[in-house]
Amino acid sequence: MTGATPTARELLGIAVGVAREAAGTAARMRAEGVSVAATKSTATDVVTAADRAVERQVLAALRAARPDDVVLGEEYGGVEAGADGVRWIVDPIDGTVNYLYGLPYCAVSLAAEVAGRVVAGVVRNVVTGEEWTATAGGGAWRDGRRLRCSTETELGQALVATGFGYDAGRRRHQARVVAELIGDVRDIRRMGAAALDLCLAAEGRVDAYYEKGLAAWDLAAGGLVAAEAGLRVTGLNGRPAGPDLVIAAPPALFTPLHTRLAALDASGGP
Repeated sequence: MTGATPTARELLGIAVGVAREAAGTAARMRAEGVSVAATKSTATDVVTAADRAVERQVLAALRAARPDDVVLGEEYGGVEAGADGVRWIVDPIDGTVNYLYGLPYCAVSLAAEVAGRVVAGVVRNVVTGEEWTATAGGGAWRDGRRLRCSTETELGQALVATGFGYDAGRRRHQARVVAELIGDVRDIRRMGAAALDLCLAAEGRVDAYYEKGLAAWDLAAGGLVAAEAGLRVTGLNGRPAGPDLVIAAPPALFTPLHTRLAALDASGGP
């Protein structure tokens, strides 16, 4: 499928098919046993053989479907900057540590970006088979149901998800932020897979989410799902969502959560 730029719906169709096959491979490899193949930023930031195998499978499937497109993947890199035409952004297994330990909170995340804008995305839980999809302007969906974010209006009643980096200094800073924030919200959840956290926020299974240190592959598909479900997805002080900080919150919660996170220097530290 080459030539004219496809529609977001066409790109989503490709993404869903590729992600389902990739999730099947990840599930099979998990059942066969998982071991650490390498580490990245720290000794606790692991890569399994499945991460690499699944990303290779995704790359091959995308090349077969759209050979002229470019791909950015967590394990093998690729084109970093937006390009004319289509760029695919893939996290073969988001939540690798959960996957390694057999915890049912890990996913394949795949998004399509056209001229620098994410227009389609799918996140599929490797273990449960839950699948979230979105297209730009077309809403966010799970199992045929259109998703709407939480209607909670009080920060003190909000269940807020977050995550921690692998660098010890960053973890300590993030822990200090959580220690101060936890008294201002209903509770905190840390589940270990950013793409899934964003999808849970999209359907109100958590009220809001924030995290420092997300890469493009962590954010692309889940961020689109969240935004299409009505959450504001951005950084601090007018900056775009990115490595410094991602906040995904319903409009009524965004300002109080943003104000508190800014006061706590949530985008600071290592």
